[in-house]
Amino acid sequence: VQLQASGGGLVQAGGSLRLSCAASGLTFSGYDIGWFRQAPGKEREFVAAITRSGGSTYYADSVKGRFTISRDNSKNTVYLQMNSLKPEDTAVYYCAANVDGRLRLGAFYDYWGQGTQVTVSS
Repeated sequence: VQLQASGGGLVQAGGSLRLSCAASGLTFSGYDIGWFRQAPGKEREFVAAITRSGGSTYYADSVKGRFTISRDNSKNTVYLQMNSLKPEDTAVYYCAANVDGRLRLGAFYDYWGQGTQVTVSS
């Protein structure tokens, strides 16, 4: 199983980025997918998640209204559109796959990608 996160980079505050998470080696439509992030010196935190059909989405309060998660099961890919970025969004972003259904806790995810760095300058 591989989850390949991409799309990170350096952006100014107020800018946008779109992250992608491409999955292989698993039945993609059978997994809920989540995005987490970890900033230096901080614990990993939940960002957003989407259910396997794409019918439900969940967001951390800190990103609600600014980030949008979506998926294309025909492409085995989940996206995280990040708008109005703030310096506090700077972190390594990870995507992960989950069958448990408890989507806000990283401990319940089965597979993790390698992460992509997002840096927001002020």
